[in-house]
Amino acid sequence: MNGPKIYLQINGMNVITQTTVASFAVMILLCTAGYFLGRNLKKRPGRMQVITEKGVSMLYSLVEETMGRHNAYWTPYIGALFLSSLGGSLIGMTGIFRSTTSDISTTLTWALMTSFLVWGCTIKNSGLKTFLKGYINPMNIISDIAQPVSMGFRHFGNIMGGSVLTSLLYSALAAGSAAILGLIKTYGLLEIAAVALIGGGIVFLGFRRKKLWVKIAGGAVIALAAASALEFFGVFSSVPILQVGLPGVLSLYFDVFSGGVQALVFSLLTMVYVGMACPPPRDPKEH
Repeated sequence: MNGPKIYLQINGMNVITQTTVASFAVMILLCTAGYFLGRNLKKRPGRMQVITEKGVSMLYSLVEETMGRHNAYWTPYIGALFLSSLGGSLIGMTGIFRSTTSDISTTLTWALMTSFLVWGCTIKNSGLKTFLKGYINPMNIISDIAQPVSMGFRHFGNIMGGSVLTSLLYSALAAGSAAILGLIKTYGLLEIAAVALIGGGIVFLGFRRKKLWVKIAGGAVIALAAASALEFFGVFSSVPILQVGLPGVLSLYFDVFSGGVQALVFSLLTMVYVGMACPPPRDPKEH
């Protein structure tokens, strides 16, 4: 895996990279979706409006439960952060753009934004003098440095690690496909027919014993025999047959599920840290 490509440099500074282009693409998609989902709202909503309102309602409920009702005004920011993170992870599946969250500069920037919000809210609610007094304890300094670093690297590491594992898997499957196709070329039609009969026997045994894994194994053997026949007749000319299906299933985890979980975790951590810096207002009756 290589870092993002650099498209434009000015005085040695990277101005436009793959991450920059992908980030703007995500922003354009989110703004476009927001425009079309938010226009022509009706008192008797249609299906899409109901789904949109339900999503917004769930987001407000999550923020109020995590940060308190008095912090509900943070909901648009948390929603934008979550969707930017999720969209930044999913956009890598297009094959055109690089995932923005696989660049440490993206996730670390979001983490620093959270830290600045925490510091600003703490100064606003407690005063600058109280804020600076907290740094008398060196552990508070270490904590404020570790917080954005841990948030940024956790998100980046999970997404980048999934990308690396997926790339290694593709390479391994390509090598395996080449080895299998090379072995198939040494077989004749009789050997291929024998493999197909063996596969059919395994499938029949699976139905007799009602074992799903036996049926799957027999189906795999039959699929191998079919691929062997296609290769024998020249239909499969060095096609990486093992790369069909399995990478797509793993992509559901590494790209979709993992991306969604990391976006949710990052948003929850932001809500917790900012919520702690924005306590509920004091009741005047207490004075």
